[in-house]
Amino acid sequence: MKEYKDCRNPVLPSNLHIPDPEAHVMPDGRVYVYGSWDQEENIFCSKEYRVFSSDNMVDWVDHGVSFDSSKIPWIFDKNAPKYPSSIDWTKPTPFLKKMIQKDTKDGKLEIPKFPDDMLFAPDAIYRDGKYYLYFCMADSSEGVAVADKPEGPFNNPAQLPCGGIDPAVFIDDDGQAYFYWGQFFAHVAKLKDNMVEFEEGSILYNIVTEEEHYFHEGSSLRKREDTYYFLYSSMVRGKPTSLAYATSKSPLGPFQYRGVIVDNDGCDPQSWNNHGSIEEVNGQWYVFYHRSSQNRQQKRRLCIEPIFFNEDGSIKEVKMTSQGAGRPFAITEIIEAYRACQLTGSVYIAPLKNGWEGLTDIRDGDEAIYRYVEWEKPVNDISIEGTGSGEIKIYLDNEKEASGSIILDKGHIMNSSFQGSSGKHQIKLKFSKVNSLEVHTIIFR
Repeated sequence: MKEYKDCRNPVLPSNLHIPDPEAHVMPDGRVYVYGSWDQEENIFCSKEYRVFSSDNMVDWVDHGVSFDSSKIPWIFDKNAPKYPSSIDWTKPTPFLKKMIQKDTKDGKLEIPKFPDDMLFAPDAIYRDGKYYLYFCMADSSEGVAVADKPEGPFNNPAQLPCGGIDPAVFIDDDGQAYFYWGQFFAHVAKLKDNMVEFEEGSILYNIVTEEEHYFHEGSSLRKREDTYYFLYSSMVRGKPTSLAYATSKSPLGPFQYRGVIVDNDGCDPQSWNNHGSIEEVNGQWYVFYHRSSQNRQQKRRLCIEPIFFNEDGSIKEVKMTSQGAGRPFAITEIIEAYRACQLTGSVYIAPLKNGWEGLTDIRDGDEAIYRYVEWEKPVNDISIEGTGSGEIKIYLDNEKEASGSIILDKGHIMNSSFQGSSGKHQIKLKFSKVNSLEVHTIIFR
């Protein structure tokens, strides 16, 4: 077990790539995050899960590996039940065509392939003294394992009577449990009290769809007051980088599309998908989601933003931020360059040769945005630490003219000037005259 102190985005250390976060406040009052784990360089997820928890959204405990696919008996059992996914890959929907990256030479769509024992996005829930971890595999099988503690270890996996990906579990106020799953089409079934079997005849197919709701994958259900919120990865903006939601007065639907909560487009040049959840922690609601790094679709990292509801129950869309669940960055506080929440051009966030993590592959015209800083008084100096050479102009908010600039020559500051007013600001760095430039930290004084 390890402990980390961080309330800014991304939340966990740079070597922990935890996407698909499902956050739940468990009976002990702590919020637990259950997610996938991008351990490989060029493949989504891995064969292990890891659990993290916090009681204040600042101090995080890494509980280590909670479950691994070697415990699953049916993966390579030819006699085990097979419940194929409901997706017909031979008849792709319009958005499905966008999801596939390229066509083969004979015109057929190239279907992503993974080892059968890869663990994709999970979910978890507490019931009657036990904790249930729901998981899905690359072979389209789904299952549930049980533990005595919210962090696991989870054992005795049982296969669920369905096929697909991205399980979600929800227990209503009357004690009835529901299980959701699917890609491009979301389905639901009532769970029996044993949390493994479906009630006979209870399956409802296509309660949320690509055509009507822009549904891509990643079902997640929460209830607030008398409204059920169905959160999911959405294709509404052309690729599944946004988390959208639909609402209903019943956990079985019908669900009405309501809008986007957060969009991670622009977090990385290769950003492709999103997946997450919402949860109320200590009286404040948050959206838990992921952002890509290292110029890959993978290497996704846990991020968190506070969210707010309108009087009609709708959720206000929030921008990606660097501050996350914490406060804005203050005067003289070091802003690590890897906290950039939006990037334009070729620049991306990655570990650097000297051990830092920061901005790399910077080219002329690239931009990096940090949200937010908050200054109690005017600021008149900036310092940027990095390597290589280049000119960096600094813009506040939506300024057309820069508030300052800094010139680095082989990592040394040759010239700098800055004038910034007090208050809360977005910071934008714009790069030019670049020669092997990498950025590590930024400080305003």
